[in-house]
Amino acid sequence: MKIGKFIPLGDYKEIKLGYGTVDHRNLKTIYIKLNSWVKPDSDNTDFDKIISLSRREVKELIRNKDLEGLFKKESIVDLDIRTKGIKLDKRSFMNLEITLFVENHFDVKSSQVKNLVKNLVHEVIDVCLTNKCLFNFNKTKE
Repeated sequence: MKIGKFIPLGDYKEIKLGYGTVDHRNLKTIYIKLNSWVKPDSDNTDFDKIISLSRREVKELIRNKDLEGLFKKESIVDLDIRTKGIKLDKRSFMNLEITLFVENHFDVKSSQVKNLVKNLVHEVIDVCLTNKCLFNFNKTKE
């Protein structure tokens, strides 16, 4: 029997969005997934540093955000882009997964949670993933 839930949030600026939980009955965390293909503007940029700074900015944004008492301020942020294969005019897959720890049990599919997560994700994209040296988003590899 399947006890996890995943709720797709559609696309935003060429990025596929969604969130879910592994166990909606015994709710401890929810995860937020962002997927896209990224293409760098230049070859001589330190992509490891850009990714590390972006990851830190996401954690800081979540720590300072009003999460309406639903989530704790702690989070796990996993921004995965293979930096070894990044080349000019070649798209690389980006996967960003954010894990939020639940403060109190709630309905994962409620409109309040959906709107909160959607606003948080839009802010993460607009504020933390704005480095145009790397984060030029595309829905497909080609």
